[in-house]
Amino acid sequence: MGMIIGLLEIFITLIFVLVLHCFLLHKKTKKPLLTNWPVLGMLPGLILQIHRIYDGTTEVLEAANMTFCFKGPWLTGTDILATVDPANIHYIMNSNFDNYPKGKEFKKIFEVLGDGIFNVDSGLWEDMRKSSHAIFNHQDFQRFAVSTSVSKLRQGLVPILENAVEKNSLVDLQDLFQRFLFDTSSILMTGHDPKCLSVEMPKVDFGDAVDGITDAIFYRHAKPMFLWKLQYWIGVGVEKKMRRALAVFDQELGKLISAKREEIKSHGTLHGSKGEFMDVLTYYMTVDTTKYKHLKPSSDKFIRDATLGFLIAGRDTTSSALTWFFWLLSKNPEAVNKIRQEIDEKMPKYDPKDLDKLVYLQGAMCEALRLYPPVPFNHKSPEKPDVLPSGHRVDENWKIVIPTYALGRMRSVWGDDAESFRPDRWISDSGRLRHEPSNKFFAFGSGPRTCLGMHLAFLQMKIVAVEIIQNYDIKVVEGHKTDPVPSVLLRMQHGLKVSVTKI
Repeated sequence: MGMIIGLLEIFITLIFVLVLHCFLLHKKTKKPLLTNWPVLGMLPGLILQIHRIYDGTTEVLEAANMTFCFKGPWLTGTDILATVDPANIHYIMNSNFDNYPKGKEFKKIFEVLGDGIFNVDSGLWEDMRKSSHAIFNHQDFQRFAVSTSVSKLRQGLVPILENAVEKNSLVDLQDLFQRFLFDTSSILMTGHDPKCLSVEMPKVDFGDAVDGITDAIFYRHAKPMFLWKLQYWIGVGVEKKMRRALAVFDQELGKLISAKREEIKSHGTLHGSKGEFMDVLTYYMTVDTTKYKHLKPSSDKFIRDATLGFLIAGRDTTSSALTWFFWLLSKNPEAVNKIRQEIDEKMPKYDPKDLDKLVYLQGAMCEALRLYPPVPFNHKSPEKPDVLPSGHRVDENWKIVIPTYALGRMRSVWGDDAESFRPDRWISDSGRLRHEPSNKFFAFGSGPRTCLGMHLAFLQMKIVAVEIIQNYDIKVVEGHKTDPVPSVLLRMQHGLKVSVTKI
């Protein structure tokens, strides 16, 4: 073990020395940072830009006419083709979908998700897709989602905001939204309320674990596989967080799965006495295997994998969207005034059924999702060599990455005001919500793998937004930094600290 650690330290030191040498050479020769150096490829430039990876990627793709080939170190299998060309995206996600599965490489990098819907291909993916579509679009489940979200809003989120108003204390909106979404997602997915949304703000091991794995997964994209596997085995760096996270997930979900099996054995599957539809955990434990032959309801591992992916997506994507949405509103008071006016006119009495009438509100949310998509990168792998509509050749050894964050800021796609927050771009002349093709507005993916939770995400975002905008003024602490963390889920490194006052 000592020898392995010593070799690892030597390797990392060598990389550091070479990167420093390349940086000094860059300063001297003024070569672009993404120069393809001998042996190291473009890795030095990536390391030097990692703190601003999202904006750096945007700049590179804008300059490269929307498609760029990143060359990793020799013989490491880390070459990446990054594209935000809508024609390429449509081709990859729709017209030639069968040639672009998630792939073996993706499954290794995202191994924590196991055989969940976000990680699988072929027959298992098709069954997961059809079965999850059946429950998420069921009217009873949607009513269950509304009642759960409203109840958690009234009993959890509002008391915290009121406490902040009364005590004139600051609130971290990112943490607040993560707690709200974890509680509601846990109830919908497992039937269990972890009750982490309270004035006491208890420690949330699950949330810390998610942050750890999403950061580690991000760095796996640029590291040689042997290196991150070695780091995981030894337990160093971000891979140490990955090991801890897996232990948390296995322990927490193991308890819930065991308890749910006992509950089903004793009381059946439906919560009829409470007027609630079954949660997702119950659904997959009792799913019809004659209809979905690839699903394994008796396997605790399958149930764990299926549930974990939905929990992470439910907590982190929507909380990210809400965080960036309120940050953008804090900088655009005129948008807040328009939303308040729309609520007063179209929703004078609170009724979740009227949320779809709030067109400007949804336009503002789409604009926030365009600029700050919760999943800033999408990863695919070609099954066989191909040529993209842009003329770029790809083979099965390449990773293909669609940088969603960069796509939303392409002037060639969205116009010269691409980086401006302008909700009106989503409103048609007739006052309706304007449709944008998914290969342009990629926040929820495109094609057969379009996010199944899109309707639920907008519903929960609107429920929260209406309550806060109608009753409170939110002001971001002056000088507070909102730098995003380099990760596969877009979150603020220091949270979103705000003051709250009553209207």
